[in-house]
Amino acid sequence: MTDAAFPPARPRGGSLLEPDARTLRRNAAEARFRLYGVTAIAIAMIALMILLISILSHGTSAFRQTFLHLPIALDEAVLDPSGTRDPAALRKVTTIGYGRLIDRALGEAIAASGITVEGLGKSDISRMVSRQAAATVRSAVLADPALIGTTQEFRILASSRIDGYMKGRVTQDSAARDSNVSPAQLHLADALRAQGLLGTSFNWRFITDPDASELRPEAAGLGIAILGSAYMMIVVLALSLPIGVAASIYLEEFAPRNRFTDLIEVNISNLAAVPSIVFGILGLAIFINFAGLPQSAPVVGGLVLTLMTLPRIIIPARAAIKAVPPSIRDAALGVGASKMQTVFHHVLPLATPGILTGLIIGLGQALGETAPLLLIGMVAFVRDYPEGLPGGLFDPASALPVQIYNWTQRADPAFAERASGAIIVLLIFLLAMNAAAIVVRRRFERRW
Repeated sequence: MTDAAFPPARPRGGSLLEPDARTLRRNAAEARFRLYGVTAIAIAMIALMILLISILSHGTSAFRQTFLHLPIALDEAVLDPSGTRDPAALRKVTTIGYGRLIDRALGEAIAASGITVEGLGKSDISRMVSRQAAATVRSAVLADPALIGTTQEFRILASSRIDGYMKGRVTQDSAARDSNVSPAQLHLADALRAQGLLGTSFNWRFITDPDASELRPEAAGLGIAILGSAYMMIVVLALSLPIGVAASIYLEEFAPRNRFTDLIEVNISNLAAVPSIVFGILGLAIFINFAGLPQSAPVVGGLVLTLMTLPRIIIPARAAIKAVPPSIRDAALGVGASKMQTVFHHVLPLATPGILTGLIIGLGQALGETAPLLLIGMVAFVRDYPEGLPGGLFDPASALPVQIYNWTQRADPAFAERASGAIIVLLIFLLAMNAAAIVVRRRFERRW
């Protein structure tokens, strides 16, 4: 090799220790690129913080509820005139009769406390109490008829407007323009709070109770929606993980390379980009209209979400299997392992972290989907809890994202507060699922 093979070095205008103009421009471009990256991350973090602060500021109040603490005389002449304590006769007494007892108890408590409010009428007093209160007292009496004829201390829900006033959502000015509450009621609420008869505390019923009608927003809960989402995720996990992993292993390790497998791979990629509402139409046509499965059932929702989730699991799983070094396969085959043993004893364990990553993404998207569930009827108003597994998979239920959508469509401001609270529960649900998947991923993670 001659010296002509090397181009002559360009003369430098200064010392090697001093960067020239080209190096300075390159360093400046690199610094600008780093600045762009830091700026992008800062903007994303600020947007995320604004979103979380907005959700938390509007939703945390949903976990607190205003209650009235009243001694209620359970008059035997109203609840059981015959005195037989016959359960059938007790069930004939409607919530109207119990509501009168509550109104009487509240009036007596106001009089005993010496509270006087100008312009306060009997209707204003009765509207201080939630419509759910009578049902609460009635359920307690039916569960224990021995309470009839005694005076018991009850913790009953206040109305949504009184609850909003205690949380700062309702003011004297807004009450003057609101037909559902009056300024006199707000003055009475202040007086009852001063006497210890009215207060706000943590509300477990928001997590455990079912949904309520538009006339009782303060009684609405997430119990059925949480169960429905849990049941659907069980169906999705039980179906999508084994089917998705098996399909990935076959396509990557065993399937011949021909037009048929190419067609399958193209269709899998296309299905990953199909809008979720299309899967809802497919589920409505196949699982409900053709197969005859019940509407609003978690099993139907789980099957629809499984169809939607499979492409999002197969694609990352194939990438994780392909990322395993070929030397691992060659070494296993070289010591006498079969193709099946090589895949399941060596390739699959090394690809498990990547497979679980795809599973986390797929389940997270499935848990937050609303459109396909609306098409299969899970937007219906459901009051009865589904049974335990497996029978509960076929009972009517709701889901967390559908419940959030449903509450945002209602007029009462208390439902908007509960929708934000349900978003917090959904985020906790997602964080718990992701944390469990990350723990499993770390346990199976190996390095080569």
